[in-house]
Amino acid sequence: MKDREFLSTAAMGLLGYSLMVSVDEPSAGVGECCKKADAAGQKRGCEPTFGQSTMQNVKLDCDVLVAGGGLTGVCASLAAARSGAKVVLVQNRSRLGGNSSSEVRMHALGIDSNKVGFRESGILEELKLKNIVENTQLSWVVWDVMLYDKIRCEENITLLLDTTVYGADVCDRKITRAYARCDMSLTNYIISAKQFIDCTGDCRLGLEAGAEVMSGRDGPEKYGESLAGVFTKGDHLCCSMMFTSHDAGCQVKFTPPSWAHKITEENLKFREPSDFLYGYWFISFGGKLDIIHDTEIIRRELLSILLGVWGYLKNSGKYPQTKNLDLDFVAMFPARRDTNRIKGYDIFTQHDIDGKWKDRPDQIITVGWPMEDQPSDGFYFKGKPSIYGGKTPFYNLPFSTMYSCDIDNLMMAGRNMNTSHIAFTSTRVMNTGALAGEVVGNAAAMCARENMTARQLDKDAAALSRLRQKLIKDGNIVVGFKNEDEADLARKAKAVSNVSSALGTSASNVLNGVAYDFKDRNDNKWLAPIDEKPVLELSWEKPVCISQVRLNLDTGCRMITQTSQVSFVKAMIHAPQPETLRDFDIVAVLPDGSEKTLKEVRGNYQKLVIADFDATEAKALMVKCLATNGSEYASIFEVRAY
Repeated sequence: MKDREFLSTAAMGLLGYSLMVSVDEPSAGVGECCKKADAAGQKRGCEPTFGQSTMQNVKLDCDVLVAGGGLTGVCASLAAARSGAKVVLVQNRSRLGGNSSSEVRMHALGIDSNKVGFRESGILEELKLKNIVENTQLSWVVWDVMLYDKIRCEENITLLLDTTVYGADVCDRKITRAYARCDMSLTNYIISAKQFIDCTGDCRLGLEAGAEVMSGRDGPEKYGESLAGVFTKGDHLCCSMMFTSHDAGCQVKFTPPSWAHKITEENLKFREPSDFLYGYWFISFGGKLDIIHDTEIIRRELLSILLGVWGYLKNSGKYPQTKNLDLDFVAMFPARRDTNRIKGYDIFTQHDIDGKWKDRPDQIITVGWPMEDQPSDGFYFKGKPSIYGGKTPFYNLPFSTMYSCDIDNLMMAGRNMNTSHIAFTSTRVMNTGALAGEVVGNAAAMCARENMTARQLDKDAAALSRLRQKLIKDGNIVVGFKNEDEADLARKAKAVSNVSSALGTSASNVLNGVAYDFKDRNDNKWLAPIDEKPVLELSWEKPVCISQVRLNLDTGCRMITQTSQVSFVKAMIHAPQPETLRDFDIVAVLPDGSEKTLKEVRGNYQKLVIADFDATEAKALMVKCLATNGSEYASIFEVRAY
């Protein structure tokens, strides 16, 4: 091995790049398979170039490649890695989180939990609960670092920041290699994988692989959608640019630059500002341009609008509240809403959101942002800045929205899913993308492990059920489906409490397979007064051997998100959610009647608690509830034992 190659390998190994193999030249045959595919008439992306003497070439081999490190890509990577897959996550920015990062500062939204009674769970809930407890001031930089920490601490993930996917080889309808480059480190990456996930939002990996993509509004004639004819066919939603400000404690003057847009009262019709500390989503532009190729034009115009609006707020005399306010952040690149979508089978449309989702056999995750189309003129549109449609508070996304119909080992999650434009106006939000990311991360690991395609998984009822059950086991909600895990020993147990259950609940609720409640209902959880130190006991007719217990706890249903919007900040509890069981012991009752403490949990604030311990034979299992984070009731949705 050459000295430079050895040193590079050693250094990368110290940084956790266990999948890395460095080479001075591309491996023999790079591009050859692709040329054969071309001869067979298959689509592919541009030929990668390796002739630059300044660039080193590095080969990586993994089970799953995730392109894009927004919330969607983060959740996809964590899900795949925790399922045992070796993952490479490629992110073209220095930070993870995408539009939720400190570079953009858009809060992640989804289900209106205050109306529905539950919010998105799974990995997204884990991230948000950690943030609201450990980042009580809601610092955007701390949020960035937390996401980075989550990825870095997963030994199965190799993270490549400041790295862009720019090519792919395709053979027999499958991607064999993807190509990415980091100009900061002068490195070309040649990445082989079994499964590929496009979380770029813009379909970059899909485009390089030659997958068919859709773009812009469809028009009402295509799918017969009632909302599809409101705005011009072919146009897109605009990009936005956020800002934040702070109170300087004294008067702060602001003079807009000469190129800033001259704002008038007419410009803010239907857009009356109420929060002066957090920028406005309606500062938007670009829906009638090529959002990708015209990025620089859109950036210039958005900065002109943003600084013009701020100048108007400061200098018009209408907003004395801004007297002491000073800008402390301006996003310097456009946050994209709408570019491309990868075409799949059985496209998801407005009709599905309006109710036909219930007939889909491959329902896989519950989401719930309303359909929200916006004018492509953006800030310059004279009417209302958005039009909402439909009354569905939540719905189940089908798995068929998440894989390509052209490339057998390409899945996608986030803004680039297989939907019509109108359905996309609902599925595009970050909470939905994060949940879809967890779906495809699990699915990709499963497909890589079992040598199947996403389409085969989707059409195999047993395999699809296993995927759905894995998601539910990990704390996700799929309305209409419940725990049917045959390995869960708790399903064969009987549950009782040593004290009277509260608010009409029963100890048996923790075994009914459903780990959520609708608003103002207590159908699926057990409640008991915490002052009475309640004990929930599961018992079996014959002793069982257990080595893991999973508790799905109550974390309330109020909104939690990383944000600077004052109304949201005030509505949240910046601490462990009071409903959550904080301190408890998990205790086994042994066959001889003696007790053995399996796990002592203190200071908990998470919803899903997984307790692993040495295999123990037990005739009963007790959860001894000692303290909550503020509620007068201990509250548990589900107990599982393995």
